[in-house]
Amino acid sequence: MTSYSIYIVDDEAVARNGLKLALKKKNFEVATFETAEAALKAIDKRPPDLVLLDIGLPGMSGVEALEIIKERHPEVIVVMITAYEDVPTVVSSMKNGAYEYVVKPVRMDALLVILRNAFETIAMRKEIQALHEKYLKENLPCFIGESDAIQDVMELVDKAAQSPDTPILIQGDTGTGKEMIAKAIHYKSPNFKGPMVAVNCAAMPGELIESELFGYERGAFTGAERSGKEGLVEKAAGGTLFLDEVADLSTQAQVKLLRFLDEGEYYRVGGTKKRTVKNRIVSATNRDLAGLVEDGEFRNDLYHRFAVVKLEVPSLSRRRDDIIPMAKNFMVECSQKFNKTFNSISPEAEAALKEYDWPGNVRELKNLIERGVLLSDGPELMLEDLGLENTNGGGCATTPDNGHNLPPVSASGIDLTAVIENIEKAYFEDALKLANGNESRAALLLNLTRDKFRYRRRKFEDIR
Repeated sequence: MTSYSIYIVDDEAVARNGLKLALKKKNFEVATFETAEAALKAIDKRPPDLVLLDIGLPGMSGVEALEIIKERHPEVIVVMITAYEDVPTVVSSMKNGAYEYVVKPVRMDALLVILRNAFETIAMRKEIQALHEKYLKENLPCFIGESDAIQDVMELVDKAAQSPDTPILIQGDTGTGKEMIAKAIHYKSPNFKGPMVAVNCAAMPGELIESELFGYERGAFTGAERSGKEGLVEKAAGGTLFLDEVADLSTQAQVKLLRFLDEGEYYRVGGTKKRTVKNRIVSATNRDLAGLVEDGEFRNDLYHRFAVVKLEVPSLSRRRDDIIPMAKNFMVECSQKFNKTFNSISPEAEAALKEYDWPGNVRELKNLIERGVLLSDGPELMLEDLGLENTNGGGCATTPDNGHNLPPVSASGIDLTAVIENIEKAYFEDALKLANGNESRAALLLNLTRDKFRYRRRKFEDIR
């Protein structure tokens, strides 16, 4: 049976000790205090599950103490104790967070009913918290590990998540797990019951970002749905809106987002009706947003609104102690996905994983392990399965054999843009061949998301 802790705060010794004795007989952990000041010190050191708080205390009143308790420890349930003449006061105080109240002299049968309901609420909260932790453990494998770098990040995530609406900016190299960080913030925050809506600003044409974010009214533009459309800001009401690659926002979209962040107001494209919605904006970028501000490519005021809290996600090369634990986790995950049995990574493969520079970060590691598990039989993941045997530690193969020859730089010069485009196009074609035309698998081979793969593939088609 779960044992719950109760603090009794009452200046009347007879009433205080009587309640303590009765509740201890019911197997509750009970501590008593004569003043609110003494109780608050104890609550700060070790918060109980529930506080029985008398209104008429010497010094600080119960009503004043209630406000402090709910501010510092909102999870603690407070039941007020009052005399008949103070009932209006305690009813009013319930608006400030009191769970319930009892009238002196306290009837134990009535109090036990209140306690039973309160502890059912606590049990539900703990169950929800356990589900949160389970979700985060199962869905945030990129944060497995004990390195100082990742522990610092997760500590800041825990703190930042407590607010339901403070904007947060996540910065880090491609593939470091910025979206996973955003998910962690969402599921650890008061907004967890609301939706989390993600949008990749880089994969969306600039002219569509504004209408996608804020929606549009009927007839706003050619091709608009006849009934209009709600935007992602509306869809994220009560939850979290995650803006990935936020550096690619158009100037007009930046202006509207700034207004929304400042005032919680916006207009649909083509609309005149002012709309309001409450949610949290979490943004992410792999670019130096402060540098873009200096270059005049991003609004300074919007940057500071985005970066109320700023998180820097470390690259995988800065957390090498976490590489093998993550690799093993991905190996188990992929074994289940492909119905295979892998139970270990060879010492040679582990050494190569540790030495590799990981330019694609956690995403590259996951894709590498997934490819290895998919294309080999197990039960041990070998060096040759990973394709790292010919690497020089710099993140690229020393002798690529894909057949794409690089033209030399001559005295007449070279069209570098065209060369890069041709190389990228060739790799896309090779990946599609290996994947038998499957875009999702081809994207995996190139360490790209499917959306980014499709966006860049369309670019090649436009060039042609």
